[in-house]
Amino acid sequence: MAVHYRTQGFILEKSDLREADQLFDVYTEDFGKLRILGRAVRKIKSKLRSGAELFYLSEIEFIQGRSYKTLTDAITIEKFKNTRKDLERLKVAYQISEVANSLIKGQEKDERIWNLLNEVFEKLNNYPLPTTHYSLIYHYFFWNLLSILGYQIDLYNCVLCQKKLFPQKLYFSSEEGGIICSECLKKIENKKEISLETIKILRIFLKKDWQTLLKLKITDFHKESLESVSENYFSYVKEHYLL
Repeated sequence: MAVHYRTQGFILEKSDLREADQLFDVYTEDFGKLRILGRAVRKIKSKLRSGAELFYLSEIEFIQGRSYKTLTDAITIEKFKNTRKDLERLKVAYQISEVANSLIKGQEKDERIWNLLNEVFEKLNNYPLPTTHYSLIYHYFFWNLLSILGYQIDLYNCVLCQKKLFPQKLYFSSEEGGIICSECLKKIENKKEISLETIKILRIFLKKDWQTLLKLKITDFHKESLESVSENYFSYVKEHYLL
């Protein structure tokens, strides 16, 4: 007799399989990230369909089969309606899910990741943010997830000489995993300049200081700088640590 497992989970990604099936990548509270098969879930009359949508927080039930875990029940807990009807918020939800699905590997429960996902999806849906600030939620998630997974960078000391960082021209190196001071600049080849304002924002992310974050005046320069540094480090981590 098959054992039924029940837990809550965020549906991060889904893909069509065969005529009416779907594969779901779900980050669950009790089992970590799982890949679960939804049989005939794309059929209009499927009882699973209403609780197995992208970015839903759902209570799910599954059994372990030979090849896949198979979904046997899915009940919606939260649809995050504000996120789903706002294109800017929806874009951020896709970014969060992509990063989570790329960086989180294997079936391993982690309460910190679960709490972080709850936090960012709730804030994305409910927090009174200006439209220009929604992208900050993605970067907040990205850098805090990296910290949980062991890829946090040092934002207070030069990663090479370990001296305290002072207001001057500073550089970010994905290869070295941190900030480089101007004195150590010639020691490495691959680096990019990073502004003091961007470093300050990254520090606020890792302190989880939402009150200060809301008060920041975010310019296009800040957004472009954050996007550049985040994308650069994301690519490096995927290429060198997630083989």
